[in-house]
Amino acid sequence: MPTRTEKEEYVLDIKLIREDPEGVKAKLALVGCEAAEVQAVVDLDKRRREILAEVEGARAERKTASKSIGAMKPGPDQEAAKAEVRKVGDRIGAFDAELAEVDAGLEHAMLSLPNIPHEAVPQGADDSANRVTREVGNEPVLDFAPKPHWEIAEALDIIDFERGVKISGTRFYLLKGDGARLQRALIAWMLDLHTREHAHVEIYPPAMVHQQCLYGTGNLPKFGENLYRDIEEDFYWIPTAEVPVTNMYRDEVLDAAALPIRHVAYTPCFRREKMSAGRDVRGIKRGHQFDKVEMVRFVMPDESDAELDRLLDDAEDVSRRLGIRHRVVEMCTGDLSFVACRKYDVEMWAAGCREWLEVSSCSNFRDFQARRANIRFRAGKDKPQFLHTLNGSGLALPRVMIAVIENFQRADGSIGIPEVLQPYMGGQTEISAV
Repeated sequence: MPTRTEKEEYVLDIKLIREDPEGVKAKLALVGCEAAEVQAVVDLDKRRREILAEVEGARAERKTASKSIGAMKPGPDQEAAKAEVRKVGDRIGAFDAELAEVDAGLEHAMLSLPNIPHEAVPQGADDSANRVTREVGNEPVLDFAPKPHWEIAEALDIIDFERGVKISGTRFYLLKGDGARLQRALIAWMLDLHTREHAHVEIYPPAMVHQQCLYGTGNLPKFGENLYRDIEEDFYWIPTAEVPVTNMYRDEVLDAAALPIRHVAYTPCFRREKMSAGRDVRGIKRGHQFDKVEMVRFVMPDESDAELDRLLDDAEDVSRRLGIRHRVVEMCTGDLSFVACRKYDVEMWAAGCREWLEVSSCSNFRDFQARRANIRFRAGKDKPQFLHTLNGSGLALPRVMIAVIENFQRADGSIGIPEVLQPYMGGQTEISAV
């Protein structure tokens, strides 16, 4: 967990909460945060400052008294003065103990507050108020009854569900042969697209991180139950490349001239999928382990809104070039993530499952993560400021795999390979039964 001395660098701006607590309550209520959670911060912060004032006064009193004792002659009066100084020391000790307790409570309370939503985010209680901003492309024309990906993949022997479960349990599977090759082609092509045409610098980060990294990105303390942890050491398996890539610059002051920084990374990702019984039990839509190409950006505060548009376009570009029908959905306040101030989802159409599948979430966090991870920039000799961070999948497997398999399926059971992927599969144009 971050240290107490960093208190004002890994949370919402405490000054904003002090100056306008009712305004903060009203804004956070839009994302489901109770007013009592904000009030707890207000009360603890007030008590903390009261204790600090008491300690400062007591220390000044002790210093003055100590000087007086030094000028006194040995005797009963001096001993009595020493006893009074010891009492002041005891008071200071009691204040210090209370301060440590208040600090711990304030730290937890602050880390539990979500980000303040962007003023342009549509208001709504839940996902029913999300707004489809555009839909691109047409549903594939299939002159036969389309099948779901699990039936196609099993018939082609490119996914082995039974052996995946045998090895690791439910929500695991094996990609085989052309199935594994197709996913590898997608990853390599997406990385090349983002580095060669979208101006990203590729990173290959560790898949395990220290606990502090997850506090920095907002995954802890709120979402600890969804994370996999090494019980022997302070390591967590990453839920997304956003965590290690964002923390590359933790506790650093970057040169403003170096911004924006745009990184892209491929990693395996690990999350505990907790779903209702019977939901999404077939196929590869939800799993505890999956692969993802992730885009992470560090930008000047006045550029983050425009950068979100660019990030979203880069994510959509993958869908456009694959030739897959997709749509963009803007999240309402009630469906925002804990860390995002504004978020768009890119969803691909799956012709076999007959549903929209989220393949990317593109978010602007403003300075929320930068404060938690203490990432700042400096322009010339100006005082360092917190920068803004953004991230978006570019894109997430295995749902892109589902979209490719189902939208490019053929009546004979084979799968056509999208043109952009064919060079990454050695010129192969289809996946068919041997």
